[in-house]
Amino acid sequence: MASQTESLPDALLEALAEKGRVDSYEYATSVGRNHQDVVGAVKSLESFGDILKTEQKQTELWELTEEGKEIAENGSHEVRLFEAVDQSNGTPQNELMSKVPNAKIGFSKAMSNKWLKLDKSSPGPPQVYRNVESVTDTVRKLLCSLKGESGRGELSDENLKEFKKRKLISSIIIKNYIITQGPSFTTSISKKSTELTAEMIQNGSWKNEEFKSYNFNALGAPLATGHLHPLLKVRTEIRQIFLEMGFCEMPTNNFIESSFWNFDALFQPQQHPARDAHDTFFLKDPQFSYDFPTEYLERVKTMHQTGGHGSIGYQYDWKLEEAQKNILRTHTTAVSTRMLYKLGQQVGVVHSNE
Repeated sequence: MASQTESLPDALLEALAEKGRVDSYEYATSVGRNHQDVVGAVKSLESFGDILKTEQKQTELWELTEEGKEIAENGSHEVRLFEAVDQSNGTPQNELMSKVPNAKIGFSKAMSNKWLKLDKSSPGPPQVYRNVESVTDTVRKLLCSLKGESGRGELSDENLKEFKKRKLISSIIIKNYIITQGPSFTTSISKKSTELTAEMIQNGSWKNEEFKSYNFNALGAPLATGHLHPLLKVRTEIRQIFLEMGFCEMPTNNFIESSFWNFDALFQPQQHPARDAHDTFFLKDPQFSYDFPTEYLERVKTMHQTGGHGSIGYQYDWKLEEAQKNILRTHTTAVSTRMLYKLGQQVGVVHSNE
């Protein structure tokens, strides 16, 4: 058995040299070590190259439930109930049910095994009598064979099926490794150097060193890149809410706009200071736009000059030439004016039961 202080990888290599093939779980059980420790040793040895070959597989093991442990400790329900029956005169059924733990299960199993017989002919409660002189607690024996052992102990397929149904055992699936010797198998391993140091070059020790291969395709550590500003984060969350509700975003990639949509459609007077060359970038080529919805343009012109709907307008001579000038848009509200006009040309759909 490998001691707790012995190097587990070294002990595993010695076992592999002796046997040629090792099951990681069986080995862990035989040396009294945790299986995960053995798996860790296997992974460590794999880093040394082709020292060993491994094949992963899944193994179904069985362990006692709490009830199974109690039976392994104190005996099965059926045997304990059998022993509680008076050998000569029998015992009233109601008395057995009240004084023996899990009597209902034990009575059912004992009757099924024909260990007991029930007499209902005599006055009073039914009387339980022994039908055999003695019994063997096979259930306890089988459960004890499983307790502390790997695999299935002495349990047959029929036993497993019965005990699983009685919830005395439960299955666990473990991932274990079948380990065999690799092309470069050896029991003497040395840790490979991971870097060439200045000291190695100076004293020449690099000549006798074995270096670990570099993985030049490995990704570097991820960089801590920028993050959204808290206000932009809230904006993004609200945007996503509207999108999930079915709203669509307006196209905002139209960076060149006519003065008509940027200013006039928003009823900004043509003599407004913000429209002069000090605050707005005017284009030289193309200098003007000509494609406007005629009816809408006339309505905008009227509102500027004389007003309407309770307004008197700005009372000035509105010029088309000024509205035709192309600019680098000064705000994205120009997109809103275009979209409102576009949506206004569509017939709205409503649903009503009237």
